[in-house]
Amino acid sequence: MTLDFIAASCADDYDPNSMNVDKARHFIRQYLSPIQAQESLALRSSLGRILATDILSPCNVPNHDNSAMDGYAFNGDDIAADTTTSLKIVGTAFAGKVFDGKVERGQCVRIMTGAVMPDATDSVIPQEQAQVDGEKIMFGAGARRGQHRRFAGEDLKLGQVVLPTGHLIRPADLGLVASLGICEVKVYRKLRVAFFSTGDELSSIGQQLESGQVYDSNRYTIYGMLARLGVEIIDMGVVRDDPVLLEQALVNASESADVVITSGGVSVGEADYMKELLNKRGQVVFWKIAMKPGRPLAYGKIGNAHYFGLPGNPVSVMVTFYQFVRDALLNLMGQPHPRPIPLFSAICDDEIRKAPGRTEFQRGVLHQVNDDWHVKLTGNQGSGVLSSMSEANCFVVLDEACGNIAAGALVQVQLLEGLI
Repeated sequence: MTLDFIAASCADDYDPNSMNVDKARHFIRQYLSPIQAQESLALRSSLGRILATDILSPCNVPNHDNSAMDGYAFNGDDIAADTTTSLKIVGTAFAGKVFDGKVERGQCVRIMTGAVMPDATDSVIPQEQAQVDGEKIMFGAGARRGQHRRFAGEDLKLGQVVLPTGHLIRPADLGLVASLGICEVKVYRKLRVAFFSTGDELSSIGQQLESGQVYDSNRYTIYGMLARLGVEIIDMGVVRDDPVLLEQALVNASESADVVITSGGVSVGEADYMKELLNKRGQVVFWKIAMKPGRPLAYGKIGNAHYFGLPGNPVSVMVTFYQFVRDALLNLMGQPHPRPIPLFSAICDDEIRKAPGRTEFQRGVLHQVNDDWHVKLTGNQGSGVLSSMSEANCFVVLDEACGNIAAGALVQVQLLEGLI
């Protein structure tokens, strides 16, 4: 892979030479190749993992014609046209116990939901619609042949692909696979992600802050976002602004992980050594993304590991992770086409000032007013105001063509619930 080097800036004002968001996403996708190593897991242990092979149905589901209702099974030829149908009850079919008697014309069998349809029957009248008189039932006009009967293979057919390779196993899938009698599945191994923060100004939590220092919050935010994806996490702590230490950290991370993520050190400050080190040790593009917050972003390779250099500002870390890194990690985990974070419209309660030419991700609170969805901004939208992310439940996405927004206008939002 050969990647051109472009200097990045962390300034927030618009730069006409910045790469737009969609182009940056497309660029990243070109260089992603999912991991191939597989492992077999017990079904319960596979939750949140990515299937490495198709799951095929070993049988028809259901494996027999059965009743969808509690009622009476009968032959549709016995339905009387435009008058009352009368049938004799000759037995009962329970779920899990097949009725092995014979059903003649003019006869029916009491049947429970899920019970096998007796031979020579093809229809069910629900018990609520039947009048019982001793050993007979009667029901009025309107019944149809085949009603309330489930067919063998109606849900899944023998040999059918139930879940495809690349599928993320969710709770419903556990039950679906269990319904096939499958107790073990093949999944891709967990993606290994190493990360560290850079900067002399950073102090670990639990320590006393010195003058000019701040607590390193980015590692905890990145840890939380990675944990939600179910990857194997390698936290390498804080690395000081020393080129020797930074180079060694990059080498160690690339040798132990599939992906390396750093926060800070990818802008153009005098103490930002990452640019030089990445150019020496890897093949990396530095971008000025036409977005706010989160302009400086690096992507490339260090050895065999993919590299993402995120900005140092806390909100920028989260925005760039969700807009670029999340989908890339899912792809590398084995999902060729990860589901995008959906966009939908809501009424904006606030006036928003915005210059065309870049995409902005503002933090908002989505709420319902009568039958309409509204969104209200969380206040100060500065890239260092992490409380705006803690309070928010959505991004307000303003694309590059968008200018100022009047209060009451429709805007596009991305719901964060389930992500953060």
